[in-house]
Amino acid sequence: MIEARELLGPAGGARDANRRRMLIEIMIKADRQSRIARRSGLSQASVSTAVQELAEQGVLESDRGQEKVRGRSAQVRLAPIRGVAVGIDISHDHVTVVARRVDQRYDHVSVQQRSDGANRGLGRLMPIIKTMIAEAVEETGQTLDDVVSAGVSVPRMIDPRTGRFTTPVLLPWREDEQPADELARYLGIHVAIDNDANLGAMAEQIYGMDEPAETVVYVKATNGVGVGIMIGDMLYRGHRGMAGEIGHLTIDREGDVCECGGRGCLDTIVGSGSLLAEVRTSHRGSTTDVPVSLPSLIEKAHARDAVCMRVLQDAGRTLGIALAQLCNLINPRIIVLGGELATGKELVLEPCRQELQRYALTGAVNHREGFLLRLSQLSPYTEAHGALILGLRSCQLEESGVE
Repeated sequence: MIEARELLGPAGGARDANRRRMLIEIMIKADRQSRIARRSGLSQASVSTAVQELAEQGVLESDRGQEKVRGRSAQVRLAPIRGVAVGIDISHDHVTVVARRVDQRYDHVSVQQRSDGANRGLGRLMPIIKTMIAEAVEETGQTLDDVVSAGVSVPRMIDPRTGRFTTPVLLPWREDEQPADELARYLGIHVAIDNDANLGAMAEQIYGMDEPAETVVYVKATNGVGVGIMIGDMLYRGHRGMAGEIGHLTIDREGDVCECGGRGCLDTIVGSGSLLAEVRTSHRGSTTDVPVSLPSLIEKAHARDAVCMRVLQDAGRTLGIALAQLCNLINPRIIVLGGELATGKELVLEPCRQELQRYALTGAVNHREGFLLRLSQLSPYTEAHGALILGLRSCQLEESGVE
């Protein structure tokens, strides 16, 4: 059986490099040739020629049969080969690992998820993550030796120039902690790392919609709020990886002090800790039947608890005000709401939509013109899927000498 490592080996020239880039995109998602060309940045003629040659070599096949591999509407995919891609999402209070054979559809993934997260401390968490990776890979029917790529999602800013945490490094991380480096030593391959909202946006652009949109914004709302921005097939990170940090937009100049040192940031109003504090305050000191986590707060809201419903609806309104400013700045085609807050569904989404309509420019949020606000269809594995994509695409960056 062909091995993915052979296909992703060092390129011998521009032609080999282009073919490698195309194969990476097919490993990410089987697709029509026109979309593969768009995602890889190659001409349709180059993709068509490469697809035909690789089909004749038994590397690629079509969902309509080998003889239809030239068809424009046929999906091109890898023939059965050895190779596994891994995505790891390290959140504050949980870890998710997804593993997928590169010759299978993106929804055929092995998943491991545990409630230990970054708040536990990286030193104690890393052995757990390694075990989860091994178990997820084993479920694919292959081994750790078959892992060809891995990516890590973290709820912190990552400097795209260095792949390190952007300063100031906020808790629970320390500046000397490098989870990607430790996992790279464990797997024996390069491991890429990026912000969780960024990777959520990447996953939504590739896996979350039938037709790609030009501008997609993904909102990760849990402990805090972050935004990932996809423009075409490019992730907009900003100069130091700080783009999309709307959780640190000042909403209330007289509000609470945020962990970033600011005052009245969006995070201090709609972050999970703030929402839980509101509920506790409403109970006037009583600890009876008070939710202790955002999921439990949302569960009570869906059970029609008046206080929890109001807290979620107000959070949706405040989030909508912040997103309205974002719409006026970058005019996205689609906004996707993810993270734990999104499990509040219409209790959060409808108030958010109302405030968008109230505060954004009418043309920027007009659904008749194609604007869409919706919940993530990949949750709760959105960020891990994005990390898997990042890992595969980093194979191309590594080959070209980009760090």
